[in-house]
Amino acid sequence: MIDSVEVEAVAGDGGRGAVSFRREKFVPRGGPDGGRGGRGGDVIVSADAQLNTLRRYRRQRIFRAEAGGAGAPSNRRGRAGAPLVLELPVGTVVSRAGGEAEPVVDLERHGQQMVVAWGGAGGHGNAYFKSAVNQAPRVSQRGEAGERVRLRFELRVVADIGLIGLPNAGKSSLLRRLSAAHPRVADYPFTTLEPQLGVVESGWREFVLADLPGLVEGAAVGVGLGHDFLQHAGRTRALVHVIDGSLDDIASAHRVIEGEIRAWDADLAARPRIIAVNKIDLEEARSRRAEVERLFADDDLVFCSAVSGEGADALVRACLGVLDRGIEDEPAEPAARIVRPRADPRRFSVDGDEDGWIVRGAGVERFVSMMDLSKDEAVAETYRWLERRGVAAALHRAGARPGHVVRIGATEIAWEWER
Repeated sequence: MIDSVEVEAVAGDGGRGAVSFRREKFVPRGGPDGGRGGRGGDVIVSADAQLNTLRRYRRQRIFRAEAGGAGAPSNRRGRAGAPLVLELPVGTVVSRAGGEAEPVVDLERHGQQMVVAWGGAGGHGNAYFKSAVNQAPRVSQRGEAGERVRLRFELRVVADIGLIGLPNAGKSSLLRRLSAAHPRVADYPFTTLEPQLGVVESGWREFVLADLPGLVEGAAVGVGLGHDFLQHAGRTRALVHVIDGSLDDIASAHRVIEGEIRAWDADLAARPRIIAVNKIDLEEARSRRAEVERLFADDDLVFCSAVSGEGADALVRACLGVLDRGIEDEPAEPAARIVRPRADPRRFSVDGDEDGWIVRGAGVERFVSMMDLSKDEAVAETYRWLERRGVAAALHRAGARPGHVVRIGATEIAWEWER
């Protein structure tokens, strides 16, 4: 299993607006009819319960959505670009990569989706720029560039119940005994280097059991498989603390488990738990049974043996009981589609002084970035638009005058507007 990968998601660019004029019989001077370009495709992450690895994203690291089509005459809009859906296993956490990881979405349920990169808007055709002062505009906009983001996919096991315990406690053997899974089993620490899942069936009921990589003292600060182990444990609804019943100091082993979980996450420490004392088939374990019962008098306690099968049914019943008690406390199903809000395009702000002015705002930055300011007519239309939207007046009130430098997004303008 590949636990985490980084990819680059590139949404589709918007299509260019058309420059066109009506050409009809008996209409010698038809007006502008250039249509708008189509919107670029979004990049969407989607949870798929049939997937269980991130292997596909190791082979390919850049994913691009389709660009929007160009506008056409007769005010026809360009075709919208198809969205790109990145299918991920349930349990994948999507974050923005680089520096401090910024969580975007936690894909907890099958079908859950979210847009992670918005497609660019299509450019306006020349019909949009028709006005009383310019009845035959020959200017259009290029499409907006689609969003480009670096993302980190981190897969965390989603299971109903997780088996946790010190190395060689017998977790993998228990998973083999209780389910049809076949994890590797050996008599040395860290045989399990990645989570193993198995489905446990009991009559008409079933649940997913996870054998999580071995815990050691200091895991909360990264010792051993520390952080890898604990992040997987955090996705389970309940935990089974597997303890080697043949140990001389069972209480100490239990304290290590409890202490590391509490140091990592108080919520995880408060999760329902079952104490499973394994290897009860051994004489040294049987001889300590009464002592262990007193030690865990306040817990759900099961004695079992992964080798002989003793206590296996009792452990399954205990797991089902814990899950039943937790059902009434579960939150309601989340909406399958999560909408990432976008900034209000009508809002903007003006900052700066005579050394330079900065206009910030999603709508104004988008419009200016799509204009080809190497053409005089496009510059004139940009000033008209800024005046209609109140941006020019706001700059004037702030102190911007002809000759000052105004920066809007990545575009710098030598300001020429005057009241």
